[in-house]
Amino acid sequence: MPRPRLTALALIVASLLPLPGRADSGQSGAYLAARQASILNDFAQGAKWYDRVLQSDPTNPSLLEGAVTSHLALGQIAQAATSGSALLADGARNQIAYLAVVAADAQAGDFAKILQDQAAGNTIGALIDKLIVAWAKVGTGNMTEALTDFDAIIATQGIGAFGIYHKALALAASGDFEGADRLLSGPDAAPAMQLRRAVLAHAQILSQLERNPEAVAAIDRTFGKRPDAGMAALRARLVAGDLVPFDTARNATDGLAEVFFTLATALSDQADQTYVLLYVRVAAALRPDHTEAQLMAAGILERLDQYQLAIDAFAAVPETDPAYTSARIGQADAAIRLNRVDEAVTTLQALATQRPDDIAVHIALGDALRLQDRCDLGIVAYSAAIALVPNPEPGNWPLLYKRASCENQIGNWPAAEADFRRALALAPDEPRLLNELGYSYVDRGENLTEALDMIQRAVAASPESGYIVDSLAWAYYRLGRYQDAVAPQEKASRLMPVDPIVTDHLGDIYWQVGRKREAQFQWRRALSFDPDDKEKPRIQRKIEVGLDQVLQEEKAAPANGN
Repeated sequence: MPRPRLTALALIVASLLPLPGRADSGQSGAYLAARQASILNDFAQGAKWYDRVLQSDPTNPSLLEGAVTSHLALGQIAQAATSGSALLADGARNQIAYLAVVAADAQAGDFAKILQDQAAGNTIGALIDKLIVAWAKVGTGNMTEALTDFDAIIATQGIGAFGIYHKALALAASGDFEGADRLLSGPDAAPAMQLRRAVLAHAQILSQLERNPEAVAAIDRTFGKRPDAGMAALRARLVAGDLVPFDTARNATDGLAEVFFTLATALSDQADQTYVLLYVRVAAALRPDHTEAQLMAAGILERLDQYQLAIDAFAAVPETDPAYTSARIGQADAAIRLNRVDEAVTTLQALATQRPDDIAVHIALGDALRLQDRCDLGIVAYSAAIALVPNPEPGNWPLLYKRASCENQIGNWPAAEADFRRALALAPDEPRLLNELGYSYVDRGENLTEALDMIQRAVAASPESGYIVDSLAWAYYRLGRYQDAVAPQEKASRLMPVDPIVTDHLGDIYWQVGRKREAQFQWRRALSFDPDDKEKPRIQRKIEVGLDQVLQEEKAAPANGN
């Protein structure tokens, strides 16, 4: 469902209203713009407009909270803390405001201030408050009390794993790798060890204890044969015998970054995404080299349709980081979402030059080139990816499928057919393959019996896929089985009610079974759904003279048809 947008009438009405709880200061338009930005998750515009309206109403709690949220969502800790401090100074107990203040204090290394604010009753939440206090005590050098606080968390039912993980980090940061290992190796640490960061920390701790083989085994137990790029790089160093430094949490500021990232990870599937974004932005601000936090922020921003901010977050991952390639691919994907396909292609072409042996780069480049209708170059990119797989496995069928689709699009049917067949040999029951090869045969008038069987199998495997059901109906149509085509085409139309091709097909089928008035109605609907430019004249012509006349004209002077 699209996000709500204010109508022109609502804008006019709202502009006449005073700010809530205050006399009208002439800033109603700015207030409305700020609220609208919040509704749309447009954090950059929100920060701009909240800051502007606060100039004339600097103590308005609603405006201050909006400013804090917008700036935090942008990772602008200092600006968020300014508004947060103003809100707290007015006696408010506001979690988001206090989050911003804690983040600013942690950046400044003012752990005594954090403890003072906690003692004054400021709070973010029960668990996170306890972890903040413990790490702040680490920061003030009071390690004994900090460990006692971590132990209290460990003893609390339901949150003990968080205490184990963070106590282990604190011990390792102080050089007590033996104590940290005992905690992370124990049975009570199992829930914490489901976190990627916990596995990373434990592997670094084991390496510091000169137990690299155990660290490798720990990675293999969790990630199997396909670790992510970062874990694969770490594993390679461990196998090579390197003494890997412990840097998951080097100090109290890092520890607090880990607190906020841990919470964001725990809430990622449960809480509002904007709320999760605030925590992960704080983590990244406290620790700019926290790649996982940057990537998590980018992913959330994409889900919130904030693609330019996602691009900026992906760009924060440096070239030296193992996740650089996936970050650049993410950058390109976000650019595509903004209809900046040329920018995406340029990014991916440069990346392919940098990373010629990375199959994911060539696939992403091929996909972007297809969006540009540059299938000739897309084939080159897919071929480079295929060349990196000398012994294809079932999971590699999409590579051949994508290249075949491009080959078919540029008219090289023999090459396309060969690739479709090779892909089908790898994945004989894949509905997308069965559908596209079957439909291509039907469209060409070849292998019609086999083609119909392929499409029927595809429909059986994916009965709610509109475009596959459409293929079945169109196969019946091309075989002259018009009555058989009606039911599947009507179902395809229900599944894809505003698709111009499906609607056009329904009109053709209705015409052939004598339902000519309904056929013309469907063709008019198809025109309203913005069909491809080359199809518009044909659909219009069918409305004017009927399908029979159009087919006669095409027979006399062959032209592109359906």
